Amino acid sequence: MRMSWFKESLHTPEYRVVGDEQVTLVTSKGTIKVRLDADGAPIHVANFCELCESGFYDNTKFHRYVPGFVIQGGDPNTREMSPEDVAAGRVGPQGRPGTGGPGYRIREEFTTNPRNLHNDGALAMARSQDPNSAGSQFYFCLGAQHGLDSGYTVFGQAIEGRDVISALRSGDTIESAIVEHAGA
Repeated sequence: MRMSWFKESLHTPEYRVVGDEQVTLVTSKGTIKVRLDADGAPIHVANFCELCESGFYDNTKFHRYVPGFVIQGGDPNTREMSPEDVAAGRVGPQGRPGTGGPGYRIREEFTTNPRNLHNDGALAMARSQDPNSAGSQFYFCLGAQHGLDSGYTVFGQAIEGRDVISALRSGDTIESAIVEHAGA
């Protein structure tokens, strides 16, 4: 019975992927353009696009930086916090940075994505110990991190702004996240 509840509790995004989605993230350090992999990770791409289009990521902060590993953002708890408080890991009005999400979970796709490679500049979803627990928090790889390939879903690759990704630190702001189409 628990397994049935678990399957029913996973979110299915309403956004319908076209296959040529790109996202432009405007940050306090500059702009990053990411090509999304709708063929390899359609649920993650649809979820990310849906969140971007709703303004979910606007004015959130990157909350986790591990040199040579990842820069992580996408936590709504950081929206009302100062960059200094996020960088210090202080508890904000909505909770501690790194503990927030959209209020739902999505199904993992790292076991089905043939291009699930954590290359430098890869965009992937963070999750808890449960493989089906990703929601809104994402990270960019700072160098290849192939030890993550078998446990976290990659759903995009930076095509512009890798220098910006390298400059990001905890407390830096995502000003906006805009979905675009490569053919447009």
